[in-house]
Amino acid sequence: MDIPAPYAGVVRELKVAVGDKVREGVPVAVIEPIAQGAPPPAATAPAPQIPTAATSQPAAIVMPSDAAPSPAPAAAAPTPRPAPSGLPHGAEIVGASESARAHASPSVRRFARELGVDLGLVPGSGPRGRVLRDDIAAFTKSVMSGARSAAAGLPTAPPVDFSRFGPVEHRPLSRVQRLAGQALHRSWVTVPHVTQFDEADITDLEEFRQGKLGEAERRGVKLTLLSFLLKASVTALRKYPEFCASLSPDGETLVLKQYFHVGVAVNTGNGLIVPVIRDVDQMGLLDLAREVTVVSEKARAGKIAPADLQGGCFTISSLGGVGGTAFTPIVNAPEVAILGVARAAMRPVYRGGEFVPRLMLPFALSYDHRVIDGVAGARFTQFLGTVLADIRQILL
Repeated sequence: MDIPAPYAGVVRELKVAVGDKVREGVPVAVIEPIAQGAPPPAATAPAPQIPTAATSQPAAIVMPSDAAPSPAPAAAAPTPRPAPSGLPHGAEIVGASESARAHASPSVRRFARELGVDLGLVPGSGPRGRVLRDDIAAFTKSVMSGARSAAAGLPTAPPVDFSRFGPVEHRPLSRVQRLAGQALHRSWVTVPHVTQFDEADITDLEEFRQGKLGEAERRGVKLTLLSFLLKASVTALRKYPEFCASLSPDGETLVLKQYFHVGVAVNTGNGLIVPVIRDVDQMGLLDLAREVTVVSEKARAGKIAPADLQGGCFTISSLGGVGGTAFTPIVNAPEVAILGVARAAMRPVYRGGEFVPRLMLPFALSYDHRVIDGVAGARFTQFLGTVLADIRQILL
């Protein structure tokens, strides 16, 4: 991979050889700055310097891209914005970002630098989320056309030394948490979210589910509400196909998907991941229950494959087993909608002149407002509630 240098100069010494394994914080080269190549006023502070016998002036140490060298004190110059953790000084292109952690080849990184594009903001369409040259071109076009927010211009929070106030502990995020956080942040910044809240009377559905638990147990599966949510969601997606779609990178075309692959959010010890259950429309309730169990166990065991996380057209996030009354899920871009389900509770419902106990399920639908307006969102949730109230609707 390319290692960006802090500033122009001459490489006087290589500290590592080809094939060496370099850990974080190990110097890889010594650079002597050229006489006329001083950093511009807006550049970040130079990297730490060490004296050498072969140079007449201090030379900069170039760190690997995963290192975070401490900046040298700036002399008679405005205090620069500190480089983000994990990037060598002078390597950032647009603001503090996750560009260094982006999955891209050296040639693609060079292309991004030439255009001034922050790789941390570009969704990759290649294998395992690799950012391709076409992804950068599409991202640049969408930003120039105003279709995408220039998220890199957002102000960043200033660093705080919390140890000044008391004891602290530094616990690094897992790789899953880092990747999920980047995707969620990118979606939250680039997608105009709207959340529609509703509830469904699932009294009859729960009675039916309870009656099928014995048969499900004999087949070795656990029949939960999630299987019914998957089938009901597909019924709603068939009726409202714009919810089973993606917006093209230039923001001018809606890609309507003719398949029903639904992602299911699974909480693991390392963070939240969303495996995709394929062809939900072609499976029965017990088959779905078995598939949900299989992918959940694989996810928690860390054996989920990258292909199992791709190709979704809709996502369901259920917190019914944990609790709560409502929450606002973040759209799993490039999808345009996500369903968040809270815990069902018995409530008095006024029917036929009296209050009767009914099991009510609160749910929320977050959607991309560029594709779906409020009326369509309300119609979708209303129809979904109707299907859940009478699961026989999935047969129509």
